[in-house]
Amino acid sequence: MTTVTVIGAGNFGSVVAGIAAKGGTGIQVLARDPEKARAVAGPLGGTAGTVGDEVTGDVVVLAVPYGAVADVLDAYPDRFDGKIVVDVTNPVDFATFDDLVVPADSSSARLLQDAAPGAKVVKAFNTNFGATLATGEIGSVPTTVLVAGDDETAKQTVVELVTAAGLRGVDAGSLKRARELEAIGLLQMTLAGAEKISWGGGLALIS
Repeated sequence: MTTVTVIGAGNFGSVVAGIAAKGGTGIQVLARDPEKARAVAGPLGGTAGTVGDEVTGDVVVLAVPYGAVADVLDAYPDRFDGKIVVDVTNPVDFATFDDLVVPADSSSARLLQDAAPGAKVVKAFNTNFGATLATGEIGSVPTTVLVAGDDETAKQTVVELVTAAGLRGVDAGSLKRARELEAIGLLQMTLAGAEKISWGGGLALIS
């Protein structure tokens, strides 16, 4: 059975850990503050620890801000080799709230893959607000998690993980598509910031 390690015990990390647990997946939560990790993992029947502890999950979700990804990689040099590493970040320029801080021909997921070549990097969850992941709905439409990556098995694993929790998972293509997913994430954030949509809403996918 696939197991999941969530690095980060903030709101988004809590939601993703809850999704994994709802789907019957074993959970490990790691955070800088072990008390926060225990507060998330305990009610879900998972284990907790500090960033730097051994990662037990087959799937590692980096539920941290984009600026903290480098610190996580420093704590785990070459230790993500062979693992599915899920990048949920939106590399937004918060000084202007009007652009992404990664090169125009790249993405945070692509940069993560370059920094951890032994990992199987997947982009997912970044086009969803935490509230819609928690409820499983955007209005009356099931929440869709768009998944991009170059490893087909890794993508399918993430799709199955969210599907087991009652959400919809859709293969959005290769890791190159992470750039567009991050642009969608930025667009939704700016719309919510301008009160055009609520933080409990977002863009829905209807097939």
